[in-house]
Amino acid sequence: MYGLSDKNKPVKIRSYGENKKYGVAAQNVKELIKKGCKLLKIPLAGAHVCLYSDGTEVTEEYFQTLPDNTELVLLSRPQTWTGVVCDISQLLSTDPNADAVIAAARRLLAEQQSPKWRKILSDMVQNLEDRSEQESREEDQDWFRGVEARFKTKSAYMKYNCESRMRSYMKEVDNAAKAAVRAEFVKVLEQLAHMLKSAGYNGRYFDRTEKECHRLCTGEGWFTCQGPFDQAACLSLHSINPYSSRDSRVMFSMWNLDHRIEKKRAIIPALLGALQNHPSSDLNLDYFYRMLFTRDNLKLVQIVCHKKGAHNLLCDDQKIYKGNTKQKAGGKRRRLN
Repeated sequence: MYGLSDKNKPVKIRSYGENKKYGVAAQNVKELIKKGCKLLKIPLAGAHVCLYSDGTEVTEEYFQTLPDNTELVLLSRPQTWTGVVCDISQLLSTDPNADAVIAAARRLLAEQQSPKWRKILSDMVQNLEDRSEQESREEDQDWFRGVEARFKTKSAYMKYNCESRMRSYMKEVDNAAKAAVRAEFVKVLEQLAHMLKSAGYNGRYFDRTEKECHRLCTGEGWFTCQGPFDQAACLSLHSINPYSSRDSRVMFSMWNLDHRIEKKRAIIPALLGALQNHPSSDLNLDYFYRMLFTRDNLKLVQIVCHKKGAHNLLCDDQKIYKGNTKQKAGGKRRRLN
């Protein structure tokens, strides 16, 4: 019969809110609770035992089926335990900047066997070890590993990161027009390049030291995914602070500035098509600039929210030309995909 076994079962037991575990051997739950209460100085009346992993209450029958060295939590009458999430809740309610909290989170990570919980705890440790307040290379040398020595601050590098993306967009426009020999194409490329350079390549989007109206992040450096091109927001609530650690900085490279109206499928073909029948002076270059290089058409998205398929969105015919030149000229332009 359960509860009458003459074999001691070794288990590991701890009290609520304590990380230290003790080895105890008992034949049944009654004996375990008695020994545990004495060891952990918990009132015997109403004491009960639960699995540390998920909070399942341990009965006499269930106790006999447990593997040796199972981790248990001994609770007093009013206490409840819902599993490892209780430890996480306690961590979250503590000062996130305290070294003791980080140490406790690391200890939980080392002890946890579940891949799911290890991932959750690993992400928590990374966020707890937030060094986003440190800005210079001298303050956070690890963050700058792999970053050219000319960058002395995080904000300067992040600004350059955004500028590089904008330059790559300009390069795509330039490459698409290389086959053209008309001087009108050259004029357009020069004007777009000048507009982009004058705006500092919009590097301020990633620079947390910029004014709030100009940047895509908070003053601390947090970026929030804006969701796929066809959704108003990110339903998964993706967020990242590339200023906080080197790992986060590297992971941020997989976030994209996604064109809602696509560069290659819509904007560049529309630009080249318009120049086939009109001089560059007729074109509304401000519109093309905004579609290619600004938040009017760019959404910051985490890689999961970056949809690779065709967006099936076209440029606005009414904005391609200055003063709607297309209609005034009575010309017809083929709609390009």
